[in-house]
Amino acid sequence: MDKFRLLFQHFQSSSESVMNGICLLLAAVTIKLYSSFDFNCPCLARYNALYGLGLLLTPPLALFLCGLLANRQSVVMVEEWRRPIGHRRKDPGIIRYMCSSVLQRALAAPLVWILLALLDGKCFVCAFSSSVDPEKFLDFANMTPSQVQLFLAKVPCKEDELVRDSPARKAVSRYLRCLSQAIGWSITLLLIILAFLARCLRPCFDQTVFLQRRYWSNYVDLEQKLFDETCCEHARDFAHRCVLHFFASMQSEMRARGLRQDRVGGGAEPPGLPEPPEGMDGGGSGKAHLRAVSSQEQVDHLLSSWYSSKPPLDLAASPRVWGLGLSHRALTVSPHTDV
Repeated sequence: MDKFRLLFQHFQSSSESVMNGICLLLAAVTIKLYSSFDFNCPCLARYNALYGLGLLLTPPLALFLCGLLANRQSVVMVEEWRRPIGHRRKDPGIIRYMCSSVLQRALAAPLVWILLALLDGKCFVCAFSSSVDPEKFLDFANMTPSQVQLFLAKVPCKEDELVRDSPARKAVSRYLRCLSQAIGWSITLLLIILAFLARCLRPCFDQTVFLQRRYWSNYVDLEQKLFDETCCEHARDFAHRCVLHFFASMQSEMRARGLRQDRVGGGAEPPGLPEPPEGMDGGGSGKAHLRAVSSQEQVDHLLSSWYSSKPPLDLAASPRVWGLGLSHRALTVSPHTDV
């Protein structure tokens, strides 16, 4: 049980691990979808290629878009690319690294589908049965061109009366299936070689730029997560204080109207504005900075400042240069600002 808890905590704390897990999940779903798909070639000369190529390429496109949607870093990458510069310069290398990481994970499931389809051969046979050169097969010598085209269009449908138990159909189907599997295994071998070379040759070069881009791409992702979490924390505390303020104001209004208040045990009246508990966030200083933002105008100004002018990546910078401060636990508002 402890091992599963540690594994869950690892996935929860590492966005890369989460994305890799989603990538593997999409690949597994792709295998399941292909194995359960009912393939029915129309066996018509005009539509065989459209159906075969459509089934070969359309599901990978949909899986690619699903991979982009499921990957949180794709949104973070676009936001980093389109954000105003403010106090923080943009690094195109970080955006390229994030784009490469997103594309690698998003392409996993489409490649699995394409390789499965090529190794199975049904899509390829359906798509290219009408494009086979009849001169490669002796069985078509006694047929007219129109009969040859009709026969080739019926090759994927082995139960059709025209091609049932025909040696020519088996020869064409076997030829196309072998060609499809050869292409599939060639692509698989090429991908394995490229992955092997990338893994083995990367340590031979200077790793400084790679480490820097990897660090700052993770930083951008984690910074946005922490900001979102801190905004939720501030919204909860702000709502709590607004509700307490409402009850306190209603109490004063009832006293002004002379309404009787029921008291249990004759206790003293509650204070005008009770404060929420201090231990909600586990830290006093961060809570005090969060409470410094206490109006809608201040919250709107803070959010606008965060979008239009990200703070510089220098903890030693003056708070006036930052505009708003950050820590590893929460968003903090400097007491020297107007926010």
